[in-house]
Amino acid sequence: MFAGNFASPVAGAGFVGLKSNSSNLCPSTGSIGWERKTVSNGSKIHCMMTWNPINNKKFETFSYLPPLSDDNIAKEIDYMLKKGWIPCLEFDDVGFIHRENSQMPGYYDGRYWTLWKLPMFGCTDSSQVLNEIHECKKAYPNAYIRCLAFDNHRHMQSMAFVIQKPASTAGA
Repeated sequence: MFAGNFASPVAGAGFVGLKSNSSNLCPSTGSIGWERKTVSNGSKIHCMMTWNPINNKKFETFSYLPPLSDDNIAKEIDYMLKKGWIPCLEFDDVGFIHRENSQMPGYYDGRYWTLWKLPMFGCTDSSQVLNEIHECKKAYPNAYIRCLAFDNHRHMQSMAFVIQKPASTAGA
């Protein structure tokens, strides 16, 4: 039996990828915000501007929102508990992945934050977690603090959000 490679010509478009066919998209020049732009026919369209990444670190899920109040944090923790997830608090002075100790490929500092006490196994009420959050804020007022949720059945992190940013970056 003879085995050979057969090739047939394939016709295709000269451009492969995403391309906008709209010429009236809004430019992204600042932070998140809305901008009105008048189109050539006189009508106004609404566009959402994109996030400016220059000197503007963002973290986890809710970092684009204003700081969460205790009530908002309690609602998120209640959601965790309702799902059967285990709340856990972590803190770090830098708050994001960076290189400090080595330039070796694949090595980064800041991948892991320091654990505040132990994960809160058996926690049944968001007020217990809020008390630990306030203790962590008192002990580390100039640190990033985040709350994680671990799924004990799937053995993975299911949720995370930043609770506190240092005062020097609170507006970022």
